[in-house]
Amino acid sequence: MPTTDHPLPAIPLLSGHHIVLLCPASHLHFLSRESTLRWSDPPLITAHECLMTGRAALAFTLVKVGPVRCRVLEGLGERGGEPYAVRISCGAPEDVTTKPTNTIWKKDFGYTGGKQANATIPSFIEPQLKTLRYFPLSDGPENCYFISDIPRGRYEVRLFFALIADPNFDNEPMFDISMEGTQIHSLKSGWSNNDEQSFVEALVFVPNASFTTCFHSTGHGDPSILSIEILQVDDTAYYFGPLWGKGTVLRTAKRLTCGTGKPAFDEDYGGSHWGGDRFWLAISYFPDSGQSMSTEHSISMTSISPNFYPEKLYQSAIVGSDLQPDLSFEMEVEPNRNYSVWLHFSEIDPRIAGEGERTFDISLNGDTAFESIDIIGMTGGSYAALVLNTTVEVSGKALAIVLRGTNGSHAIVNAIEVFEVIPAESKTSADEVSALQILKSSMGLPRRLGWNGDPCVPQQHPWSGLGCQFDSKSGNWVIDGLGLDNQGLKGFLPNDIAKLQHLQSINFSENNLYGAIPSSLGTIAGLQTLDLSYNQLNGSIPESLGQLTLLQILNLNGNLLSGRVPASLGGLPLHRASFNFTGNAGLCGIPGLPSCGPHLSVAAKIGIAFGASFVFLLAVVAALIWWKRRENILRAQRIAAAREAPYAKARMHFARDVQMTKHHRPHDQVRSHTLIMDPT
Repeated sequence: MPTTDHPLPAIPLLSGHHIVLLCPASHLHFLSRESTLRWSDPPLITAHECLMTGRAALAFTLVKVGPVRCRVLEGLGERGGEPYAVRISCGAPEDVTTKPTNTIWKKDFGYTGGKQANATIPSFIEPQLKTLRYFPLSDGPENCYFISDIPRGRYEVRLFFALIADPNFDNEPMFDISMEGTQIHSLKSGWSNNDEQSFVEALVFVPNASFTTCFHSTGHGDPSILSIEILQVDDTAYYFGPLWGKGTVLRTAKRLTCGTGKPAFDEDYGGSHWGGDRFWLAISYFPDSGQSMSTEHSISMTSISPNFYPEKLYQSAIVGSDLQPDLSFEMEVEPNRNYSVWLHFSEIDPRIAGEGERTFDISLNGDTAFESIDIIGMTGGSYAALVLNTTVEVSGKALAIVLRGTNGSHAIVNAIEVFEVIPAESKTSADEVSALQILKSSMGLPRRLGWNGDPCVPQQHPWSGLGCQFDSKSGNWVIDGLGLDNQGLKGFLPNDIAKLQHLQSINFSENNLYGAIPSSLGTIAGLQTLDLSYNQLNGSIPESLGQLTLLQILNLNGNLLSGRVPASLGGLPLHRASFNFTGNAGLCGIPGLPSCGPHLSVAAKIGIAFGASFVFLLAVVAALIWWKRRENILRAQRIAAAREAPYAKARMHFARDVQMTKHHRPHDQVRSHTLIMDPT
């Protein structure tokens, strides 16, 4: 293994911190893919992780004082191709283009529910869009945007909020926001009067082909959303040490460009699209210290992976003064959280030209984070970018950053980024989420219950009527309870309820559920309580319920059930379990219910029913045949009668004439005889 004693700039770190260097290539030419180097000066490090980025991006771990092994992490420079990006104008019926960058915002269709309204934009930094989407409480306490067909990777997601342009609405709703099941922010009173609070931004890892962000009502107005941006960044963007990865979300708590009074997006700075179009709030000086400085000189080592910081970010700075040599900045934070702090530097003062002419220490809440920072010494010259990063745990409500000069000129800083490190929530089992969605549809859940997003996370906002439990074996949340009594349910119980195999309690009492009790309930081995009382359930009680050996409460009273109560359930009282079957006129077979007639097995009942149906069918067929035959006979008779009618009429007249002749002939003879005798 080759070894080199090439002098490397000393990087003094304290335990628990690491550093990111954006350095000139001259400092990295001696590093190969498999090289071992030694520090020229013993470093003040025992075991830390460092990321050094130059002409070839290099990552190495300092495992002990002495040799340091290096490996190539990622190529440097502009990343090929364009990152995935989608921008949604909430409530917009058509695509929208905004000036001056001609940014295209997609129409809001097929992503969510809620209602559309005209928007009042409270901040000048927000995109100039005319519509928003809001979610009335009648739609449920949780409402979500679901965006599909998103490539797997890391994304900067930014949401802007606005007010409904209607005096009849509460003009400043307060609600919680989650991304991928992790709550990241809560809107506070007064947000509409504060530019920084009119949006929320976070770095999120998207493992699948979809992204979900949800808005959780807190009872203070209807959540209203102006826009959503999902912008792909480098997969290793903002690497900050062992806590970094898929299990964390980085919420932007503060992002400042120092020494200028012009807030801007990366797009305004001409930055790479792989940077995520970050928004930089401008600050000319700190409240109690500092003065601004700027340059037009080009800055080296900018717009490179993995964070792609724009060059313009390093062309202005705040520096200490003789009156107040230290630079001090303080911000409000949430207590008992971890914060990842990123500090940006470039020596842009032409009067500082050599190593040691400006060195300073950096402390966070009084604890030293970096010592003897020498920008030129660490970058190899002026007008080169340097980024330092550390993670700090904050127990109070404030984070104070102090840069204190130790030699030469006063401290300087070009930009500051602070991220809240939020552990990502584990999601609910996909199979159980699917089963719950089927229940939602089949049981006719009212819209006011919501049931949108993830059932169990964020933990602050589980679905109404659910009990959740973390399954350490699978690493997912599972459902252990369903409590939807007296909620106006008007559907039926599907067999898919058995997919919720971790259920211990089910209470659907006092609703309007109809249909049969699913026999699949008998497969939920851990079920201890089953209360289906006071519904419209019919049919028989499934014998499979007798397999529930842990069942302690079984309430089926007040339904339309019929048939014999399974014998296996009759022994429940012996196991100190309680049951209630009253109020079902058709049930029989246990004490307290009418006695049943001769017992027939299910197979026998099916056979009898089939036989009766068959006999009935034969009778119907025979009746049809008889009726058809009778109709045919009658028809034939009618036809025959019609054909013989003229002949029968003629015969009838002839017979009458004959009869009349026979009847009158003697009389005529007498008359003739009488006439003959008169002449004599």
